Amino acid sequence: MNDWSELIRLTGGTPVVIERVRLKNSSIAIEGSFEPPPLAALSPDDQVFLAAFVKNHGSIKEMERIFGVSYPTVKGRLNRIAKMLDFVDVRAEYSSDDVLKRLERGELTVDEAVERLKK
Repeated sequence: MNDWSELIRLTGGTPVVIERVRLKNSSIAIEGSFEPPPLAALSPDDQVFLAAFVKNHGSIKEMERIFGVSYPTVKGRLNRIAKMLDFVDVRAEYSSDDVLKRLERGELTVDEAVERLKK
């Protein structure tokens, strides 16, 4: 099997355990019980979306342009993906100045800004 998307298609998204790993271009193999990394559990489409987001330095405006979708669509998809990647705690404290600057740049909705200012 050469592609994660094929594995996901075959398993129907059901979690898998990898029991044998072979080093590429080598005869060395390791056996055991390994879980794939959390990012590998994302659908191929979500992996492409996330890679594009990172490659574009987290620019929602660029994501809108590349995928031809609206700001709420990009935010919604990112929020859905973030819920699936709960292995990193990203809760942060926000200064009111930072929140207002991000609101002004269009990086936050008014509701998101209000919610962050409450924290």
